[in-house]
Amino acid sequence: MMGALDTVFGLDRDISDVTILQMAARTVVVFLVTLLLLRVGSRRFLGKASAFDVLVAIVLGSVMSRAINGSAAFLPTLASGFVLVGLHWLFATVAYGTRWFGPLVKGEPILVIRDGRIDQDGARRAHLSRHDLEEAIRLRGHAGGIEGVAEAYLERNGRISILAKRDDPPDADG
Repeated sequence: MMGALDTVFGLDRDISDVTILQMAARTVVVFLVTLLLLRVGSRRFLGKASAFDVLVAIVLGSVMSRAINGSAAFLPTLASGFVLVGLHWLFATVAYGTRWFGPLVKGEPILVIRDGRIDQDGARRAHLSRHDLEEAIRLRGHAGGIEGVAEAYLERNGRISILAKRDDPPDADG
């Protein structure tokens, strides 16, 4: 089995002897493993971008830096950059066109408040304390506190969205 891995990934070669296809195979594996690690980890540090987008930016920067500093063969490293961008495009296209793949790659929002009460399971999954949720509500300028929130979600991009409760509509009688 090790012989097959050496052949596919060029593990037994000096880095300058790794082929473009071997570097591309390494890129696919690193991309998938890193995406998995980001999907398993916390989303809150990501800001506005999804883990999927941040992954491409980080790995692309790391890969391309090797072409600049000469720590990897130039053409295979450039090919890896193209493979990363191609994977991002392919995954985004498949995610757009299917119901099951988008949540798998980009994640799903997590309900953390429902009807003025913290959803304990969602808050636990999102690693959000009551203090975190109260802070998010204050930052959105919502005066009603947790009790005044109809729903709140930890979104795929790591931000918390708040939907305020609406007052009951006035009776027809007055």
